[in-house]
Amino acid sequence: MPYVGLSTSEKLSDSQKEKLKSEIGRLITVIPGKVEEGTIVDISAGRSMYKGGKAVPCAYVDIRVYTKADPEGKKRFVNDLFDVLDKDLGIPKDNVYMSVLEFEEWGDHGMYH
Repeated sequence: MPYVGLSTSEKLSDSQKEKLKSEIGRLITVIPGKVEEGTIVDISAGRSMYKGGKAVPCAYVDIRVYTKADPEGKKRFVNDLFDVLDKDLGIPKDNVYMSVLEFEEWGDHGMYH
């Protein structure tokens, strides 16, 4: 854990996906107790997505973590990921939405917690 799902209207090459996966893995460590090795990154590219009824470069990021996470770490992760999507993929920050969900109940490694 955690899980980071990213859906974007942009078509991404395998090398762009690999770089994005690595950036997310690096950034997740700003949240205390979260490490790349335990993070699942799910990238869905080339999606039919619309903002304001128009097909524009956009993205939605679904961030899920087990238990409460440090508020400052979450803030830094989200802000840094906005920067990555803007800089590396050319998706304007105004066209990116993110949600952060924290779960007290979780299953991983074959166990329910």
